[in-house]
Amino acid sequence: FADSTRLLGSQRPGYGTLQHDADKPHMVGPGMKEVTGYQTKAWRVALCHACSVLTAGLLLILFHWKPSLEVQAKCKPCALSQADWLVIRDRFGQCFTTRVRTEALGEGSLEHHTGARLEDRRTSIAIGVSDEEESRDTIQLHEKEENTLRYYLFEGVRYVWVERRQAYCRVSILDEDWTCADLHLAHTGLHQQDHNTRRKIYGPNLIEVPVKSYARLLVEEVLNPFYIFQVFSIVLWVCDAYYYYAACIFLISTVSIGLSLYETRKQSSTLQNMAKMSVGVRVRRDGGEEMVVSSVDLVPGDCFSLPAEGMLVPCDAALLSGECMVNESMLTGESVPVMKPPLPAGSPAAGAVYSPEEHRRHTLFCGTQVIQAKSYVGRDVLAVVTRTGFCTAKGDLIGSILYPKPVSFKFYKDAVKFVLFLAVLAFIGTVYSILILVRNQVPVGQIIIRALDLVTVIVPPALPAAMTVGTIYAQNRLKKRGIFCISPPRINLCGKVRLVCFDKTGTLTEEGLDVWGVVPLENNHFMPMVHEPRCLPAGPLLYAMATCHAVLLLRAQPIGDPVDLKMVESTGWSLEMMEEEEEEEGELPAFQQFGTKVLAVMKPPPEEEQPQDRKHQGPLGILRRFPFSSSLQRMSVLVKVPGEASAHVYTKGAPEMVASLCQKETVPLDFSQTLRRYTTDGFRVLALACRPLGTVSTFEEALQLPR
Repeated sequence: FADSTRLLGSQRPGYGTLQHDADKPHMVGPGMKEVTGYQTKAWRVALCHACSVLTAGLLLILFHWKPSLEVQAKCKPCALSQADWLVIRDRFGQCFTTRVRTEALGEGSLEHHTGARLEDRRTSIAIGVSDEEESRDTIQLHEKEENTLRYYLFEGVRYVWVERRQAYCRVSILDEDWTCADLHLAHTGLHQQDHNTRRKIYGPNLIEVPVKSYARLLVEEVLNPFYIFQVFSIVLWVCDAYYYYAACIFLISTVSIGLSLYETRKQSSTLQNMAKMSVGVRVRRDGGEEMVVSSVDLVPGDCFSLPAEGMLVPCDAALLSGECMVNESMLTGESVPVMKPPLPAGSPAAGAVYSPEEHRRHTLFCGTQVIQAKSYVGRDVLAVVTRTGFCTAKGDLIGSILYPKPVSFKFYKDAVKFVLFLAVLAFIGTVYSILILVRNQVPVGQIIIRALDLVTVIVPPALPAAMTVGTIYAQNRLKKRGIFCISPPRINLCGKVRLVCFDKTGTLTEEGLDVWGVVPLENNHFMPMVHEPRCLPAGPLLYAMATCHAVLLLRAQPIGDPVDLKMVESTGWSLEMMEEEEEEEGELPAFQQFGTKVLAVMKPPPEEEQPQDRKHQGPLGILRRFPFSSSLQRMSVLVKVPGEASAHVYTKGAPEMVASLCQKETVPLDFSQTLRRYTTDGFRVLALACRPLGTVSTFEEALQLPR
């Protein structure tokens, strides 16, 4: 961002208008283009009040239509650091106004990251002493406002004044430099003083959907230019003794306004109930103390534990230990639960900067449901808060509903052109009628009534009421079909839709897949297809199919990706996982064969169900899972075979990706042709590969292994 000096002509930072810089989208905000600071002047406010009285309130109506004009009239452009009002212009050219708020921080200050020592990480966000080259009045301002937080709210998101950047920044920027290692250091929890300071800076962990009162909605609706014109028309008709016509228009307008207010408030209340969330969370405090607090009080850096039976996640959080099975259907629409492994620790990957998108496999998103949480090292499944409020994934979703992008619809443009054309006709007709009436020596009062009456005839005042009634009727028809519309103006847009695109599986086709067959590899050549995988001999192919998956047990029922479930089902092998109660009593016999702790055990089918000439010897232990990553196009598992010292890695994924990871001499020469043949026939093809890993032999070593 660069500071514009067109307002004050000064080269000092923090003055004038802060403009959008594509390289730093966090500073002004993703939807903003320009932020301008204003400071209230008492004499300007008094002058505006006087003008409002003299114009019989017309100036107030103008300020209601153009809030930015009110700020410019009552305030003077100033430095952003001194502003108490801001005018924000987004990339669509829309202008918004917001008040700058202040709050005393006391003796606390924000910390760079959660893991560093307190004395090493203190920094000032909203306060600080300026450099020597700064002007004296600015230095005095900072000294006077020491330990004072300056911030504003825009579309639910909090933006704080950062002194060293001389800009208002999205509050999430304060923890954007956290690495995975920093987050792991947060497992001890925040000190109470640090938590209190962060609570003031980040605000409550709430996604607040404003629900306006009927009185406010009525005022905003009535002050719409169309309804102002209607009131003017009704008064004119009453003066001209058109009582019945005026009464009909008044009745239609009243009903349409009432229906519009009811639907708007009902939709706001529904969205508010959907966004509202407050649960009890067990958090850690520095020193080992644990306490149950409301999720409203959570701040980034708080460490909390997840119960084994799961919970509704009240914020975005990075998983530090254990594994979680999460239902993310609220965000993604996918009904299949997702397994979340812990964030990398003690490896080169731990030095990477944490990103919710890049580390989404390790992130619990706000609004999702943890179905099951299981700890394998220690007693607790721990997570650290990374985002709260509107900065979370759920907050982004609610924000996109509350503040949708403006739609450039040709219908509205044509409607405006039509009204303008009618207005021109009305003006011409008014001038002509005035000339004729004056020539005929008609009284002045009658001339005014007749001239204005012509305007109301050409530009129909019942137009907005008719459009509102039509939209509400369309809403009710959609509601009967089970379609909920939260933005009624979009109904007109949907009437122009000619093409709708769907994803295929589960939408246009039936849910689920079946295993058609397996193509074994022998001496670097593909063998004939085996349609019954349970008939495969004991070896890497069968072991990969039995273990390379992310299936978990929930109340003794296997859950996971449909492909994984079908693959395991086709082998006939069964999954066995140790529950916490069983772990306390002692390991099960199946778990004792591996000489180390394992996540899960895959057991072969009973002997009577196995082929007579191909008996499977024993179970396989899964040491660690690396879940499927769309960017890597694969998933992997570490597997222990009883009686063997080293572990084995099994990988499953996109054939091209798996082949690129294999030694070239082990890939068949006709690999590409075979793959093309099956994909052309419409099959979904997955490749499997394996390799021994002699460096890992225990569960603890497996947990420290990078991907």
